[in-house]
Amino acid sequence: MKRGKKYLEKEKLVDKSVLYDTEEAVELITKTSVAKFDETVEAHIRLGVDSRHADQQVRGAVVLPHGTGKTVRILVFAKGDKAAEAEKAGADFVGAEDMVAKIQGENWFDFDIIVATPDMMGLVGRLGRVLGPKGLMPNPKAGTVTMDVSKAVSEIKAGKIEYRLDKTNIIHVPVGKVSFGAEKLSENFQTLMSAIIKAKPSATKGQYIKSVVLATTMGPGVKVNQAKISE
Repeated sequence: MKRGKKYLEKEKLVDKSVLYDTEEAVELITKTSVAKFDETVEAHIRLGVDSRHADQQVRGAVVLPHGTGKTVRILVFAKGDKAAEAEKAGADFVGAEDMVAKIQGENWFDFDIIVATPDMMGLVGRLGRVLGPKGLMPNPKAGTVTMDVSKAVSEIKAGKIEYRLDKTNIIHVPVGKVSFGAEKLSENFQTLMSAIIKAKPSATKGQYIKSVVLATTMGPGVKVNQAKISE
């Protein structure tokens, strides 16, 4: 892959043979941004588990203290009082059968996350084939299937993110924007890692956190010393 001059210049700041302590890595990340826009900082965490086994799944949600810097559009499936609660909490879209029809009929996906009350999951299930591949299906473990829709919407708006393994046993998740600065990014990252460490499956054998890399949207990756994180 050909890289631009800016990328190559920033890449020189990173020693690929070094595992940086968290503070050093985050400080470096703020200096390796190459784009004119405010880049997202992402964490890529490889775990020593096997996602093919149900007892080794790692999935959950955590509220980042400084949010993600992204405006999240929330669709809530609810009726009656719960629908009113969702609207009051700041949900962008609220509905039931009408939203199913909109998604199915118009191929509408102008939202980032779905929250649903448990009684609505039979309805939402009809959309499984289109929501599943996009990672949009609500899930109790992520706190997106709940009767407390007000709390769910408020937490998501405040910076709640979901993390889960992909098929290669890696978690990819945003931890903020470059403009946050090193201190806020570090606090967000450490909050995320604490949640992932607590979510360690009991069936896990050997080293749990295999590797951690921080990177901006367009910039080079910075390896983080995973041993220091798990202490």
